[in-house]
Amino acid sequence: MKTYRHEVAGETIAVHVPETAEDLGEFWKWFYRARERGPIALDTETTGLDVYAPGYRLRTVQFGDERDAWVLLYERGGWHAQYGREAIRRCRQVLIHNAIFDWLVLDEHADTPLEDLAPWTTDTRVLAALIDPRQPSESGIGTGLKPLSAYWVDPAAPDTQNGLTKVFNSLGFTKESGWANIPLTHPTYLLYAGLDVIFTARLFPALRRELERLSVRPELVTYEHEIARMCAVMQRAGLLVDQEYAAPLAGRLAEEAEKYGAVAARYGVVSVGSPAQVADALLGMGERLTERTKGGALATDKTVLLPLADLDRDWERIGAREPNPLAYAVLRAKRAGKWGKTYAEAFLSKASAAGRIHPTISPLAARTGRMSVTAGLHQLPSSDHVIRRAILAEPGHVMVSTDFQAVEMRVLAALAKVRRMTEGFVNGGDEFDIHTYTARLIKGEKATPKDRKVFKGAGFGKVYGGGIATIAKQTGASEMEIGQAVSAYDRAFPEIKRASSRWQRQAFQNGMVFISATGRRLPLDRDRTYSVVNYACQSAARDLLGQAMLNVEAAGLLDYCRLPIHDELLASVPEREAAEIAREFERCMTMDLYGVPITADAEIGGRSWGSLYGADF
Repeated sequence: MKTYRHEVAGETIAVHVPETAEDLGEFWKWFYRARERGPIALDTETTGLDVYAPGYRLRTVQFGDERDAWVLLYERGGWHAQYGREAIRRCRQVLIHNAIFDWLVLDEHADTPLEDLAPWTTDTRVLAALIDPRQPSESGIGTGLKPLSAYWVDPAAPDTQNGLTKVFNSLGFTKESGWANIPLTHPTYLLYAGLDVIFTARLFPALRRELERLSVRPELVTYEHEIARMCAVMQRAGLLVDQEYAAPLAGRLAEEAEKYGAVAARYGVVSVGSPAQVADALLGMGERLTERTKGGALATDKTVLLPLADLDRDWERIGAREPNPLAYAVLRAKRAGKWGKTYAEAFLSKASAAGRIHPTISPLAARTGRMSVTAGLHQLPSSDHVIRRAILAEPGHVMVSTDFQAVEMRVLAALAKVRRMTEGFVNGGDEFDIHTYTARLIKGEKATPKDRKVFKGAGFGKVYGGGIATIAKQTGASEMEIGQAVSAYDRAFPEIKRASSRWQRQAFQNGMVFISATGRRLPLDRDRTYSVVNYACQSAARDLLGQAMLNVEAAGLLDYCRLPIHDELLASVPEREAAEIAREFERCMTMDLYGVPITADAEIGGRSWGSLYGADF
């Protein structure tokens, strides 16, 4: 038996590493005593983060309480692996930090179905996010185990991570490659593994006390664990890649990046990734640049270049000006380069042996609780089919996308109790369009498509907190027109400004924290308290999607689901039953929010995800 001692919060703790059958017998004695005392912390060490990559290995499984950790050398196989699997099965309650990852590791590499482990799991990362969802860049603690442990348990907690990185480097490995290559019995590696469960065990009671102090609803904790489990099921299923399409696509995108890079070079921009070169060239063409980065340089990101190229956020023509050819070329070159590497090449290089990618689904990614999906799959333009064409439904299946209809505006109407907006949603029928309704309400029956676009921008400005200058760029209207539209919007729907003022006052009285409709804590920044409308609406929309996911599972449809993306659920369903299943998805995503109907439309596509966006397959 190897035993390592370490000090945590002024106490000496022990990390035990069984080597013999007798040592494993001692582990069992501890295990049964610990199980009677309360939940046991559980963690794994693996060769990396891509659970489904060829050659991926589960190296250790560790169990612990506040004073003792036991690191089982799973990679050795035999009794070590058997005891690890058996102990997981015999746990009555487990604590895991970032449970989705360990659920999937154990599901794939330790014969432990996530469905068996999830009901007994408390995820300390979820608890921390419900206390304060902000990341360090937002003046929060973050949701990582080490920073949380440093705050709640022991200020020296991060030292173990730094020490392990130094060991990797001393052995000739990088921070990424070290996990797979460090010797299994290296003392720092084993100490690190053991400390993780001890920190998790100590973190749990501190977070639980804080949740009680803040009066966070227990139902919200349970709900978030259910959402995490469903996201894990979707991540495990993954997405089937059309490799015959993705391979030539990577080549075409590389050619496109080169083509538009050459166009940019004719205007003096040798590197489209150089903001200084792009800014100098645009200024030389007579363009006026006013936005700056945090460092003080002129900004030339997508939000600046799209209006110059006369494009909206979905890359559709605005019609407000002649497109600047350099801005257009830089946008196209950068997008093609990014798409080629981030999507086409990554789809091929990261595909599992079964030809699938398994993007990470983070159910609590944003301050508001909004979910995110790695590999940029939740950031694709809504009009694009090129990348989505590479993702396929299962053989014999077709893709179905079920999307909430105008959910942001419906949520705004419900939360702010906007009378005329609510009347429109209730009485407008299946073809009701809130932006046309608003334009006619303000401008009369002769309202034009341009009026609709302007008032749509004003409405989204209310939801997302966009200022007049931003809305003007997005719509192509002048700032004067937008200013007038926003004023008219406020007169038509005065409840929105009143709600914003009321919510800001409530936040001031609650330590700059707004409590959402579901009881979620949403911290506000003192210099951006107007964001409360955005936070309230975005958070409620996310929880509507969460409720829809619960309804989908209750209807027996979860196994068809592949991704939650913004306000949409993407599914792969049997072609013969597609119409019936699509109707069921619509039913699951239709509900009522404070008297405002929340509706959804399901669209049935072909074999590829891209077929829902215009692809022919």
